[in-house]
Amino acid sequence: MANYFSSNFTLGILGGGQLGKMMLYETRKFDITTHVIDPSAEAPSRISCDYFEQGDLMDFDTVYNFGKNVDVLTFEIEGVNIEALAKLESEGKKVYPSSETLKNIQDKGVQKNFYKLHKIPTAPFLVFKTKDDLTEAIVRKELTLPFVWKSCTGGYDGNGVSVIRTEEDIIPLAEGSCIAEKLIPFKNELAVIVVRNPSGEVKTYPVVEMEFHPEANQVEYVICPARIDDKVAKNARDIAVKVSEAFKHVGLLAVEMFQTEDDEIIVNEVAPRPHNSGHYSIEGSYTNQFEQQIRAILDLPLGNTDSKVGGIMVNLVGAEGHTGEVVYENIEKIMAMQGVTPHIYGKKQTRPFRKMGHVTIVNEDIDKAREIAEEVKNNIKVISK
Repeated sequence: MANYFSSNFTLGILGGGQLGKMMLYETRKFDITTHVIDPSAEAPSRISCDYFEQGDLMDFDTVYNFGKNVDVLTFEIEGVNIEALAKLESEGKKVYPSSETLKNIQDKGVQKNFYKLHKIPTAPFLVFKTKDDLTEAIVRKELTLPFVWKSCTGGYDGNGVSVIRTEEDIIPLAEGSCIAEKLIPFKNELAVIVVRNPSGEVKTYPVVEMEFHPEANQVEYVICPARIDDKVAKNARDIAVKVSEAFKHVGLLAVEMFQTEDDEIIVNEVAPRPHNSGHYSIEGSYTNQFEQQIRAILDLPLGNTDSKVGGIMVNLVGAEGHTGEVVYENIEKIMAMQGVTPHIYGKKQTRPFRKMGHVTIVNEDIDKAREIAEEVKNNIKVISK
């Protein structure tokens, strides 16, 4: 086995946001040398890596030259140059997840067609190259309202997704390729994180339940374990493994799902990296998702994915009406609560709904944890000076 620890082995990470920063906690624990590249000079990961570079992740030469100087390359954001990854792989560089995996995920239209091809249950959909094509389909009655519109590329944190109920709702939509997906009534939004290493060892984390903010379309609470029937939970984990096998991914794959009114599980979308739905694991699991990502991409034995205790994650997002230098109001109040741990991402500027941090709440009793989570949400405010 390669000597990753306290050696000249170098792990490269494309993207220096909060996911990268939390991954770097684990590389520090194991004394693994890290290089990080991000477009922002203020990237949260900058303080935690051995070498930081500012650069465009979509630029071929930038990504290729960065990748040449590391031993294993990974990413914490999907918006990276796939051609550069493929060229590095052709020259023998280890890139996990692979360019092939990312190619099938980066564009949501390609991702949805991938599910269809591999007989993975997903909501019925149509893909359109332009907004005009979408409008024409409505005129020709090939598409009926209401439906869910998704931009094929560039969507994150609730951006690039809209429920279209009237023709007027189409006016503000972005131009470019998009998906129109059937609006399916569902009981719960669930997620399962699957982890796989190059040797083929595979594990899943327990199913989590996600509660969303009604306006921002952002996750407000992630609850683990999900408050669902064991049979539904087993089905969700089995489908997540099937999705993982189809993508042949290495590392973490977060599989977001819907539990329909009749308890069917359908796949919404995936993310090939650590994910918001796994943040609870830092305090709640035997092996948190960030350590697991490091273990997986370095082909080390995978850690225990079981929970030590019930966990809930609350996102800390910028309050409406506040833009500028950030202040975390009442943080000392929440830190006085039982089982509460805040994680601050290091973004100095806040704006409405920007992810600035998260808080985990652990408790033997998940209902009690949910009560404390509500209290946390009502107390802490992310505002500007």
